Amino acid sequence: MTERLERLIDQGTGREPADIVLKGGRFFDLVTGELVQSDIAISSDTIVGTCGGYNGRTEIDISGLIVVPGFIDTHLHIESSLVTPHEFDRCVLPYGVTTVICDPHEIANVLGAEGIRYFLDSAEQTIMDIRVQLSSCVPATHLETSGADLPIEKLLPFRDHEKVIGLAEFMNFPGVIHKDPVCMAKLAAFQGAHIDGHAPLLSGNDLNGYLAAGIRTEHECTSAEEALEKIRKGMHILVREGSVSKDLHALMPIITERLSPHLALCTDDRNPLDIAEQGHLDYMIRTAIKNGVEPLAIYRAASISAARAFGLRDRGLVAPGWRADLAILDSLENCKAEMVFSAGRKVTPELFETRKPIAPVGLDSVRARTVNAAHFGVPVADGETPVIGVIPGKIITEHRRYRLPVKGNQTAVDLDNDIIKVAVIERHGKNGNHANGFVQGFGLKKGAIASTVGHDSHNICVVGVSEDDMAMAANRLGEIKGGFVVVEDGKVTGEIPLPLAGLMSLEPYETVRDTLHDLRKAAYALGTTLEEPFLQVAFLPLPVIPHLKISDMGMVDVDQFRLIG
Repeated sequence: MTERLERLIDQGTGREPADIVLKGGRFFDLVTGELVQSDIAISSDTIVGTCGGYNGRTEIDISGLIVVPGFIDTHLHIESSLVTPHEFDRCVLPYGVTTVICDPHEIANVLGAEGIRYFLDSAEQTIMDIRVQLSSCVPATHLETSGADLPIEKLLPFRDHEKVIGLAEFMNFPGVIHKDPVCMAKLAAFQGAHIDGHAPLLSGNDLNGYLAAGIRTEHECTSAEEALEKIRKGMHILVREGSVSKDLHALMPIITERLSPHLALCTDDRNPLDIAEQGHLDYMIRTAIKNGVEPLAIYRAASISAARAFGLRDRGLVAPGWRADLAILDSLENCKAEMVFSAGRKVTPELFETRKPIAPVGLDSVRARTVNAAHFGVPVADGETPVIGVIPGKIITEHRRYRLPVKGNQTAVDLDNDIIKVAVIERHGKNGNHANGFVQGFGLKKGAIASTVGHDSHNICVVGVSEDDMAMAANRLGEIKGGFVVVEDGKVTGEIPLPLAGLMSLEPYETVRDTLHDLRKAAYALGTTLEEPFLQVAFLPLPVIPHLKISDMGMVDVDQFRLIG
């Protein structure tokens, strides 16, 4: 350690050449807001010199470019990118995202501790710094069947792992407020560590009680008003813009220089196709600046404010003594990374070849029973029928009620009102549960779409107009060991296998990206009007209050916590 420190000091003072010197560019000072013309000297994984001239063993000309700290995605589930951590690393790091804070909640709900161990093993190999929050809600709710259970006893062995920050999003906020013993045990074990929040629309004294448990961050704000209350009460707001949840525009009024120390950015989550077409956190930065947000505010949120929120005290500034995670941009406004450094290493295709591969897990996790069209029938009920109302760009849904058409002794779809069928089929091989209901807002005129990605317990979720097509789509998921499937008129017209826990592909991200493009085309051919129909299917079972959800137990009025079908 002493030898390393001496080397850093010698290179910082200029007594010996730095390992790498970036010459001819400017860096964005996130303290003063200035663009500073300066060399940047790097020794090993650390910046050792700025605001002066340096000689280096390797000198790189960055004339005309701007250096900013590497970006930090403060909340995501890598599984939802549909690729492995290694492929996510290779896909996203070139966009300047040098740190991600991941909750392996999805794979944990399928595989339990085995899934968390897979992520920690992967994080030790990636070039990007992947930090892990331990999944706090497995299962996420008692209203459906998950593949695993993670009580505090199974989390504690991971608590002191070097890649672990703390406890991941505490979704069960009713359990916190009402002092559920399981929740209390987890919260007590992580007092003093970081505890991530997840409390959509929670306010007033209930919010106060939730925060009193030591919860500090929130990524579920969907309005500036909600965010401001939570900031006033000490929360750090993680502004989210992903493939489904798009809150950036609604929260732009709070992205100011004054509030930026209390903000960070997250995706929660983006798939490879959206990353290829739009970008990652760079897209959020570009979009914010284009809409009038001050560059200093958004770049702070993307780096130093994020680092401080999660206790990562070694990164977030371009300054001596700080970790050499750097994005070298064409301009602040365009935010296109021309070069990236991760812990002092220039990111190149060859750098990724130095990683040790990690064996996939959960390759036999789809154990659903075979179904046929009759399994999707909904008996006629008196009065109005509960219908899930999809809100495009949101994971929250609405509880609607309609009088639906009747065919024989069955309740039928109502295409005039954009109401089709939805079903959840237990796929972990535990009880064979199957529940049917109705959903509005997909725009489908025919066919079916099915997925083994079904937040948060990841059972099979299928939407469709035709019961025969719904059955074919669901059964096909078992044959390909999980993924997404589109069926039209009795024929599979699109699919992507996700055999790793039924959540992730084993293919390169480029293959996943191209397959998703074809899959979207197949879904659009069914008439869907949603930008992200597959992820919208995946979020239908999510227990977000207040809304109507469907689980493998039935249609549930979550606001009242009672089964209604």
